[in-house]
Amino acid sequence: MAAAKLTTLGIAVLELLHEKPMHPYEMAQLMRERHVDTRVKLKAGSLYHTVERLLGNGFIEVVDTQRDGRRPERTVYGMTDAGRDAFVERARHLLGNVAEEYPEYLSGLAVIDDLGRETTLAELEIRATKLRSLVAADRVVLDRLADEGTPEIFWLDWRYTTDRRAFELEWTERLIDGLRSGRIPFKEDHELELVTGKENDERKTS
Repeated sequence: MAAAKLTTLGIAVLELLHEKPMHPYEMAQLMRERHVDTRVKLKAGSLYHTVERLLGNGFIEVVDTQRDGRRPERTVYGMTDAGRDAFVERARHLLGNVAEEYPEYLSGLAVIDDLGRETTLAELEIRATKLRSLVAADRVVLDRLADEGTPEIFWLDWRYTTDRRAFELEWTERLIDGLRSGRIPFKEDHELELVTGKENDERKTS
């Protein structure tokens, strides 16, 4: 796994190992607590697979094994110097590079006129309702983080996610208003306007 090929989940694992050595189960718990799943697709299978890849590439190493009662033995991993170098290189790329991203919403916006007014407005209202619920839930999390005194430097990723979601809600509500009021006309509105204008011109000349 070259540094440039470190996945976002690989970065998340190495990010945790900056704090201390830990086993994958603890990693998964911390990722859930810190809402890492808002920026990384987090599944138990993919996490263990990522740990194995990091180990195979020399970015992490086994530093201990732990057993809690009758539970299966857990392997504790720590980050190597090579892992730290790879992490820094990849993290710098992620932060400084403007990547091409292709949100599905953009493809939906591109076909609005093909869906027609009724269907488009119905689906956009559904989206806005879902976004309002998510934005409200975001505020609860942000308030909790602030109340707990967690330094903002540790949840900038979450702040970005919530701000982006709030912006999308505001933008979508403006779009709905523009489509409903006719400020943003559908093709059928243009055609009707042309027909009406032609009829009016014909009446004036007759």
